[in-house]
Amino acid sequence: MEVIIRPSHDAVAALAADIVAAEVRENPALGLGLATGSTMELVYDELAARHARDALSFAQARTFNLDEYVGLAGDDASSYRYYMEQRLFSRIDVDAANTHLMNGAAEDLDAECVAYDQLIVESGGIDLQLLGIGRVGHIGFNEPLSALRSRTRVKALSPQTIEQNAALFGGDASRVPRHGLTMGVGTILDCRRCVLLATGESKAAIVAKAVEGPVTSMISASALQLHPRCVVIVDEAAATELSQREYYRWIFENEPEWDAFR
Repeated sequence: MEVIIRPSHDAVAALAADIVAAEVRENPALGLGLATGSTMELVYDELAARHARDALSFAQARTFNLDEYVGLAGDDASSYRYYMEQRLFSRIDVDAANTHLMNGAAEDLDAECVAYDQLIVESGGIDLQLLGIGRVGHIGFNEPLSALRSRTRVKALSPQTIEQNAALFGGDASRVPRHGLTMGVGTILDCRRCVLLATGESKAAIVAKAVEGPVTSMISASALQLHPRCVVIVDEAAATELSQREYYRWIFENEPEWDAFR
């Protein structure tokens, strides 16, 4: 795992977009794992801008989203499918047939989850997975005590996650579904490269636990310590509780891998 500290949310989004752009240009048929949430919105703005300005093409790319709410069809304005259409898909040249999210309104949710994992494998896997981190340390909807080898499944949402996501439901937590479909921790760890983004002071404590604390099912993001190629990109506010901040800065300034990104 590597940790990169950038000055601001904008700078975090720009670096994440740089990484995605470099990967897509190297492999136009990239398998791209996507996340939702406010941290990702600037990243998607950056990617859309680069598509328009720099002819960054996603025409051959395949996308797979981390999660979806149970009970919401893709045309529901609060669904993650709708979010992705508005925030990214409608603004780039990705083939709609290659954009994949779980169907939260499926009749057989367990079968939907099994089929989603199979689809990822049959499509060649996820080359680059974007991730956010929830206030309880989750990635996707992998709430505390999610097994570190878990696969895509139905998961009950924690009260903290419901409260955090209420903004997508008009600020009314009572409207937030109590369950979600999510890639499992094991499914996520199967990706070839992962990039976790975190911004803001409210994420500082959980970022420190996920990055510098023990690997534990209580904080599913801590499992990323086990991934052979994971980078965590945070702004100054989200980095305030990291004990090794100066070491992380030194590594970013001296690691040859990042020469093209500084």
